[in-house]
Amino acid sequence: MSDSPKFDPETNLAGDEPASRKGYETRRGQGLPNHSAENANSVQAFAAGRVYLVGTGPGEPKLLTLWAAEILEKADIILYDYLVDPRVLEFARPDAEKVPLGHHSLGDHWTQDQINRRILEAAAQGRTVVRLKSGDPVVFGRQADEAEFLRNAGARVVIIPGITAGLAVGALGEIPLTHAQFASAVALVTGQQSHEAHGALLNYQSLATFPGTLVFYMGVRSASVWAPELIRHGKPAETPVVLVRRCGWPNQQTLFTTLGEVVSVIERQAVKPPAVIVVGEAARHAPIRSWFADRPLFGRCCVVTRPEHQAGKFRDLLAELGAEVLIQPAVEIVPPNDWTDVDAAIAGLKDFDCVVFSSANGVRFFFDRMRQLGRDARAFGSARIAAIGPGTADELQRFQIRADVVPPVFRAESLAETLLAYEPGRRYLLVRASRGRPTLANMLEQAGREVTQVVAYTNRDIETPCPEIMARIREGSVHWMTVTSSSIAHSVVRLFGEDLRTVKLASISPVTSETLRGLGFEPTVEAKVYTMPGIVDAICQHEGMRSGGGDPATSFRSGT
Repeated sequence: MSDSPKFDPETNLAGDEPASRKGYETRRGQGLPNHSAENANSVQAFAAGRVYLVGTGPGEPKLLTLWAAEILEKADIILYDYLVDPRVLEFARPDAEKVPLGHHSLGDHWTQDQINRRILEAAAQGRTVVRLKSGDPVVFGRQADEAEFLRNAGARVVIIPGITAGLAVGALGEIPLTHAQFASAVALVTGQQSHEAHGALLNYQSLATFPGTLVFYMGVRSASVWAPELIRHGKPAETPVVLVRRCGWPNQQTLFTTLGEVVSVIERQAVKPPAVIVVGEAARHAPIRSWFADRPLFGRCCVVTRPEHQAGKFRDLLAELGAEVLIQPAVEIVPPNDWTDVDAAIAGLKDFDCVVFSSANGVRFFFDRMRQLGRDARAFGSARIAAIGPGTADELQRFQIRADVVPPVFRAESLAETLLAYEPGRRYLLVRASRGRPTLANMLEQAGREVTQVVAYTNRDIETPCPEIMARIREGSVHWMTVTSSSIAHSVVRLFGEDLRTVKLASISPVTSETLRGLGFEPTVEAKVYTMPGIVDAICQHEGMRSGGGDPATSFRSGT
């Protein structure tokens, strides 16, 4: 058996000595205080708490490491930078405290001292603290100062790496950072040095002759300094430069230029941080349009209007294709005020010849209530099961129930016609929402069938729109809004009114389209298959015709 010490990922060290104590002893010789006596009480206070400095990568939440996701699930409090994608926070528990640290441009930016105090306060309470940083915490993330301060105060610190933007840009922008012929090394360079920096400033002579690729962080506002300095020290003005703004985000922007022109390009294009700037001959081999920007919905902003707890999969479908996705629930789905009718129907399921589900929500609420009452699928007896469409049928499958009847067209008229042709019997139970068209029940009753209706959930309108989404619509930066039911159609028109005319509407079905037209709004597309993937397909087909194979992204090469 090996005698080498084991690595403990929780304490971030090899061996048995606590990481924080090991760090203290190492640093005493560098003039730091001896904490063994004066801070004994502080160390004891932090015994139950732990602080994690976690890198999230740039933008896209899928760049988050498994380790980081695991720690987020344990967090009691999360302090996060403005560059952290909000979707990353979905890995946290719902009851975790989430603290945004603001943005200096908005005047609400937390100082480092405020951040440190808040972390220490939470750790002293025995809470698990996560400090989220975009990119990697040890690459221009002030990790050294922050970790040293926290350890000196007695906190136990674990550092979890993330993908730094300077490396992610290579994959997401398809910019070769190394090249067999042109770049045998990569240098990560800050374009904005600390005012407290010790020692020499950037050595532009060394950078100008560096045998590889330079990747500048925080270099947009300081380009007028570093670019001329590189040229002055011998770097050719014709050296290729690729600037990538908001790397990893749905609005990632790529600009191609040269070292001699980069300052004027930044001014002409009004480029703002955050951005990484790649300088070197290897950058010449980057395609004008990377795979990341070549996705069919890249550069498009889509608003999903489904209830928030049901929007995740739909959002992911759109995001996977490159879209920026905003969530604006138009309705909320809640249990009925009174379960009496549903409970009676569940108790008498064996008395019905056919049980009809008119939505996936109805399936969920009905089966959840059955479970609460101690019943299972056996309660249906010989009754047939019908679903109004493929989405509802899929939801039934989740409960191990296969629908006997699914109409060829996702609408009440088609379902009624199919049921009457199928002839499952005379007694029908309709499981429905608190509101909706009476068409199905009317057609069955007119055909002489006995129909019992129960409300399995309540559908309520959201009263006010999200201010940020309303502002985005008014500035013209929202391109699509999805409408997945008639009730949502009514709600979005009430929420956004005439402002909705600047947005393309994607309808899930002919019924929803008819509702929109009745409200004075023509849908831009209608799904051919009446499901969420069907809406996504319709949007993609329209975008393909719109672009005609062109390039909606903002990218160019100097002189072209």
